[in-house]
Amino acid sequence: MATLAGEFVSTEGILFGGSSEVRAASLLERKAQIAELAKEEAALAKQRDSLCTKRDEAKTAVEVALQLQREFSEAERKIDNLRSEKNALEGQVGAADERVAKLDGELQTVRDQLAREQTELDAFEAAQSETTLREEELSEKINQLRLAVATERQRHENLVARREPMRARDAELFELITVRKGDIALYEQKLAPQADESRKSEVLIKNHSTQREEAQANAAKIAEQRTTRFAAISARETELRDLRDSLGELQDRRAQRQVRESQLQMKIDGVAEHISRSYHVDLREFAVDEPAFQKVLRIQAKRWIDRYTDATNGDEGADSPSRSENAIQLAEADLEKLVADLRTQLDNMGPVNLDAVHEYDELEERYKFLEAQNTDLTNSRRELLDVIAQINSTTRKLFDETFAQVRTNFREMFAELFGGGRADLSLLDENDPLNCGIEITAKPPGKQLQSISLLSGGERSMVAVALLFAIYMVRPSPFCILDEVDAAMDEGNINRFIRMLERFVEQSQFIIITHNKRTIAKADVLYGVTMEERGVSRLVGMKLTPSVQASPEVTSNGGEQKPRQQRLALAMR
Repeated sequence: MATLAGEFVSTEGILFGGSSEVRAASLLERKAQIAELAKEEAALAKQRDSLCTKRDEAKTAVEVALQLQREFSEAERKIDNLRSEKNALEGQVGAADERVAKLDGELQTVRDQLAREQTELDAFEAAQSETTLREEELSEKINQLRLAVATERQRHENLVARREPMRARDAELFELITVRKGDIALYEQKLAPQADESRKSEVLIKNHSTQREEAQANAAKIAEQRTTRFAAISARETELRDLRDSLGELQDRRAQRQVRESQLQMKIDGVAEHISRSYHVDLREFAVDEPAFQKVLRIQAKRWIDRYTDATNGDEGADSPSRSENAIQLAEADLEKLVADLRTQLDNMGPVNLDAVHEYDELEERYKFLEAQNTDLTNSRRELLDVIAQINSTTRKLFDETFAQVRTNFREMFAELFGGGRADLSLLDENDPLNCGIEITAKPPGKQLQSISLLSGGERSMVAVALLFAIYMVRPSPFCILDEVDAAMDEGNINRFIRMLERFVEQSQFIIITHNKRTIAKADVLYGVTMEERGVSRLVGMKLTPSVQASPEVTSNGGEQKPRQQRLALAMR
């Protein structure tokens, strides 16, 4: 390297200099200096490369050290957990040892109890041998003692039978203690029910003895009742035989009457078929209406008499039928003539419409169906109106509760955003809250109470934000999208708006479209849309966190925006 004084220092540290006078360097000196400088530049480049390599190695070593540090911390945490588990297991083992000692004591107690019961059994057997000597005098007492001895023997056998499983259980306990000491609690739960079963068995034996004595007494009573009932059954059987004889006679009579009824039915069917062929009348459905018959007979007889009088030119002889206002009398021959005349008229009328009854039945059935449908629709309409009224009542109740909460929250949010003032929500028609509108009145600090339409753009934005967060406090949502709500706000209002976002950012995610730098500075993730080439828009994403290096994500789509135009989507969480 060269100094300002004209001296030259080589890489070996040798100083080259001339006279103190300043003179112009020659061309050869300059070439030599250039060559030396080139060598020094190459040496410095090598040193720089070696330093860069060492820097990369140092970074790798730091990362490896950090990884080892994390693994060491994880290993220490696992060691602490294993120590805690070891202490807990040692405590469980100690508790299990204490429980084993307790079970040994209880087992020894049970063994002592078995020895006492064996002694009592020997005493009972001696007492039994003594009672056999006095069998003739105390037979009833001997029977009771035998029953007691049998009971005790059964009890002894049960105890002996239980002793072997208890010994096996003891051996199993010793084996299982070495394998799994944690199962001792389960065996403790099983030993307690066995003791309860022993006590319950003794109580049940005593109860069964008492029940057997009561059953014997009841058996004697039942035997007496059986004898009495057998006598009653014999008497009833005698009555039953008499009733069966009477039933046979009645069945014979019924058979005779059924034969007679069949004969009469055949005759009736023949007459009905004849009438059906002749008059097209079904006698099975025909009901005699005597007043109507007499009325029709009088009318037809009157007409026939009129025709008879016209035919005889008004001459009324002795054999002519009598006619009066109250009664019309016809001889048998005249009745036959009337019937023949009516039969001729029926034949002239032609066949009867036999489908009229069927058509009437169909119309009547359709009328009943339509009537049932009308009733069903009326009931359904009434039920729907009741349901609608209930839904309206429930909806109105829920709306009133929610509106009251939103109203209270809106007052608090307004005062917090504006630093004072007051605001309120009111219904335009309180009688119909579900269909009416809502009026917002606001009074910022230093202004009169007025409608929201008279406020400035920034104030209206702040009122909208206050209402939004008031509703958000009642019905929170996992996501919230805000589109340039801070466009008309000044710096002070933007600061309050950001503080409000920070209040709710812990419970929801906010996606904000904004151009304001202060709002963008509070974001965790930033997305911008730009157009580097005409007709091709690009989306650039960036994480605004200190610990993570910004890495843009670029996607392309078609668009007709101006070059370099940007629109930022602010995502806060």
